[in-house]
Amino acid sequence: MTAYVISEIARIDPDLIQDYRRLTAPSLATFGGSFLVRGGAIESVEGDWKPNGIVILAFPDMTAARAWYASPDYAEALALSRRALTRRMLFVEGI
Repeated sequence: MTAYVISEIARIDPDLIQDYRRLTAPSLATFGGSFLVRGGAIESVEGDWKPNGIVILAFPDMTAARAWYASPDYAEALALSRRALTRRMLFVEGI
């Protein structure tokens, strides 16, 4: 079953975010992952949720999503993310 990684982000350092994106893209491909949502307008229609940014990734399954997140391929980007942005992240199985 497809797995989605859903992140709510707030940018800390725009320059570091560009480096983070550059490092993240190849690590996704290794595990069959891809960006579904990155950037773009956000419109809150219910509740009081007002995220600054949303990123949604898709992976073939939960095993691939977990393996990507814990991988040496993503490790440098993950370390950089701590200085580039703040985020809340979920792994969700879906259709």
